[in-house]
Amino acid sequence: MSERNIGLEILEGLQEIKQFKAGETELKTRILSEPKHPKMIREKLSISQATFAALMGVSIRTIQDWEQGRREPSGPAKSLLRIADQHPNVFLQLV
Repeated sequence: MSERNIGLEILEGLQEIKQFKAGETELKTRILSEPKHPKMIREKLSISQATFAALMGVSIRTIQDWEQGRREPSGPAKSLLRIADQHPNVFLQLV
């Protein structure tokens, strides 16, 4: 694996911003899909609420609240749910 030149990457990013502001280029964007409902993901993984909570780094109560619609996952939790949904094998390696 090659060494990254963070300084060069920052300078390139700043140059891209300047070009965008001048109308010379479009910024690269990605639209991320919403993860499935947490209960559907957990059931697909065939794990308990307690195990799912431990993997997500939240309390069992939080998992229950998500599954019963009392609360919505936050940004970082949505990212983990997206990984669990789209790449369950990666998530299951942690069990």
